[in-house]
Amino acid sequence: MKFSRFFLSLFFVVVINAFAIGQHDSVHTAIIADTAAVKDTVPSTLFIASISIYGNNKTKPFIIQREIPFKQGDYVTPEQLSKDLITAKQQLINTSLFLDVAVYIENRYGQFVFITIFVKERWYIFPLPYFRYVDPNFNTWWVTYNHSLKRTNYGIKFLHNNISGRNDKFTTWLVTGYSQQIALKYERPYFDKKLKNGFSLYVSYLHQRELNYGTDSNKQQFFMPDSLFFVRKAIKAEASYIYRPGLRIRHIFRLGYIYENVADTILALNKDYFSNGKTKESFPYIGYTFRYTNADYNPYPTKGFLGDASILHRGINAEMNLTQFQFISSYTIPILPKTQIQFKEGAVINLPFNQPFYNKTMFGYYGNIFMRGYEYYVVDGDVGVIGRATLQHEIFNFKTPMGSGAKQIYIPFRFFPKLYGDVGYAYDKNPGNSLLNNKLLHSWGLGFDMVTAYDLVFKFEYSFNQLGGNGLFIHVTSDF
Repeated sequence: MKFSRFFLSLFFVVVINAFAIGQHDSVHTAIIADTAAVKDTVPSTLFIASISIYGNNKTKPFIIQREIPFKQGDYVTPEQLSKDLITAKQQLINTSLFLDVAVYIENRYGQFVFITIFVKERWYIFPLPYFRYVDPNFNTWWVTYNHSLKRTNYGIKFLHNNISGRNDKFTTWLVTGYSQQIALKYERPYFDKKLKNGFSLYVSYLHQRELNYGTDSNKQQFFMPDSLFFVRKAIKAEASYIYRPGLRIRHIFRLGYIYENVADTILALNKDYFSNGKTKESFPYIGYTFRYTNADYNPYPTKGFLGDASILHRGINAEMNLTQFQFISSYTIPILPKTQIQFKEGAVINLPFNQPFYNKTMFGYYGNIFMRGYEYYVVDGDVGVIGRATLQHEIFNFKTPMGSGAKQIYIPFRFFPKLYGDVGYAYDKNPGNSLLNNKLLHSWGLGFDMVTAYDLVFKFEYSFNQLGGNGLFIHVTSDF
């Protein structure tokens, strides 16, 4: 019975799909909604007769199909299909391959439905001038160090995303200024036919003229010699294996090697920069990350959950012996139309305690988690926990055309006023003169965020902390 039903379904697919393709004169005019509403009159089970993909000039069709929770030939309920159409759009947007995505029911004839996917691809090649301050955030560079150009890196960053149409990425950094750096990275999310296994490779060589050798009252202390010689040299190489069994979960295994060499003066300023008063360290490291993503838009979610849990071990002897556990998550809950509340948590544990300064950076450092309102401070420690709550509301959005003709694209802009509060705690067995360790910290503020193309987010925040400090703080996050 199932055998004959299959061939009957196949016959209808061939005949009706040929008719549907003939009627498909314009993809744009055919798009009536991102997710077509499934009427109550449809059968209890639907048969996905075909999935048509348009707009993917570079991206391979199977990369798009990898993100879709259904396939041609599936039987689904109308309710499940409605959910799957939304999921498919979210998954495709979160690949960072497309400016816009539409997934909808093009036609339905009784039990048979015909799905259309239309994508607008991003630009994938960017030879970009590179300019970036080296401090943890914009305010520290602009205010504390008087926006000194000596504390900036500049050069060229070349990105080639989606090289082979398989969402693989190649990035090159040629940087000078505060530091001199050459770095290469290649990431390929899938190398097998089942599209579950991937890898990434990274290597960098760094010379640095200035070095953060310690902290004093939660302020970074820097050493910069009068001459132009380098106080730090570093080499890093890393290989990662990525396993993605389904849509939501990734397992990332990392294996790497780091070589560090600092000037003798650093040890004179802080004998605990490395263990045992050494000026050189070389060590392997191994790490594992479990990543779960289920949000409408990962760079700025308005609904859903994102979570990372990782373990990292550095070294093979007592001189470099760190096991670090880290967890970061965000849960965004819609409470009214265009209004959400977001809870974000972060936790770090460094074992054993009494690590050298090199391994003790906790909150506020470049690339680390931080508390809003404490941008001018850093916190070292052995254990740290931060919790955030943000109430945000989208007040308006619009799209601006750029270019003309077939190459015209529309740049989106979305604006979110917000109100927020943060709490945190960082434990250090030997806090020294720290103002922020071993006590409950809190801050609050208000501001607004602007979200635009290529995962670029501008955050303008006016924050207050328990030390009596307040001010306007600017943060920029980007896919670049």
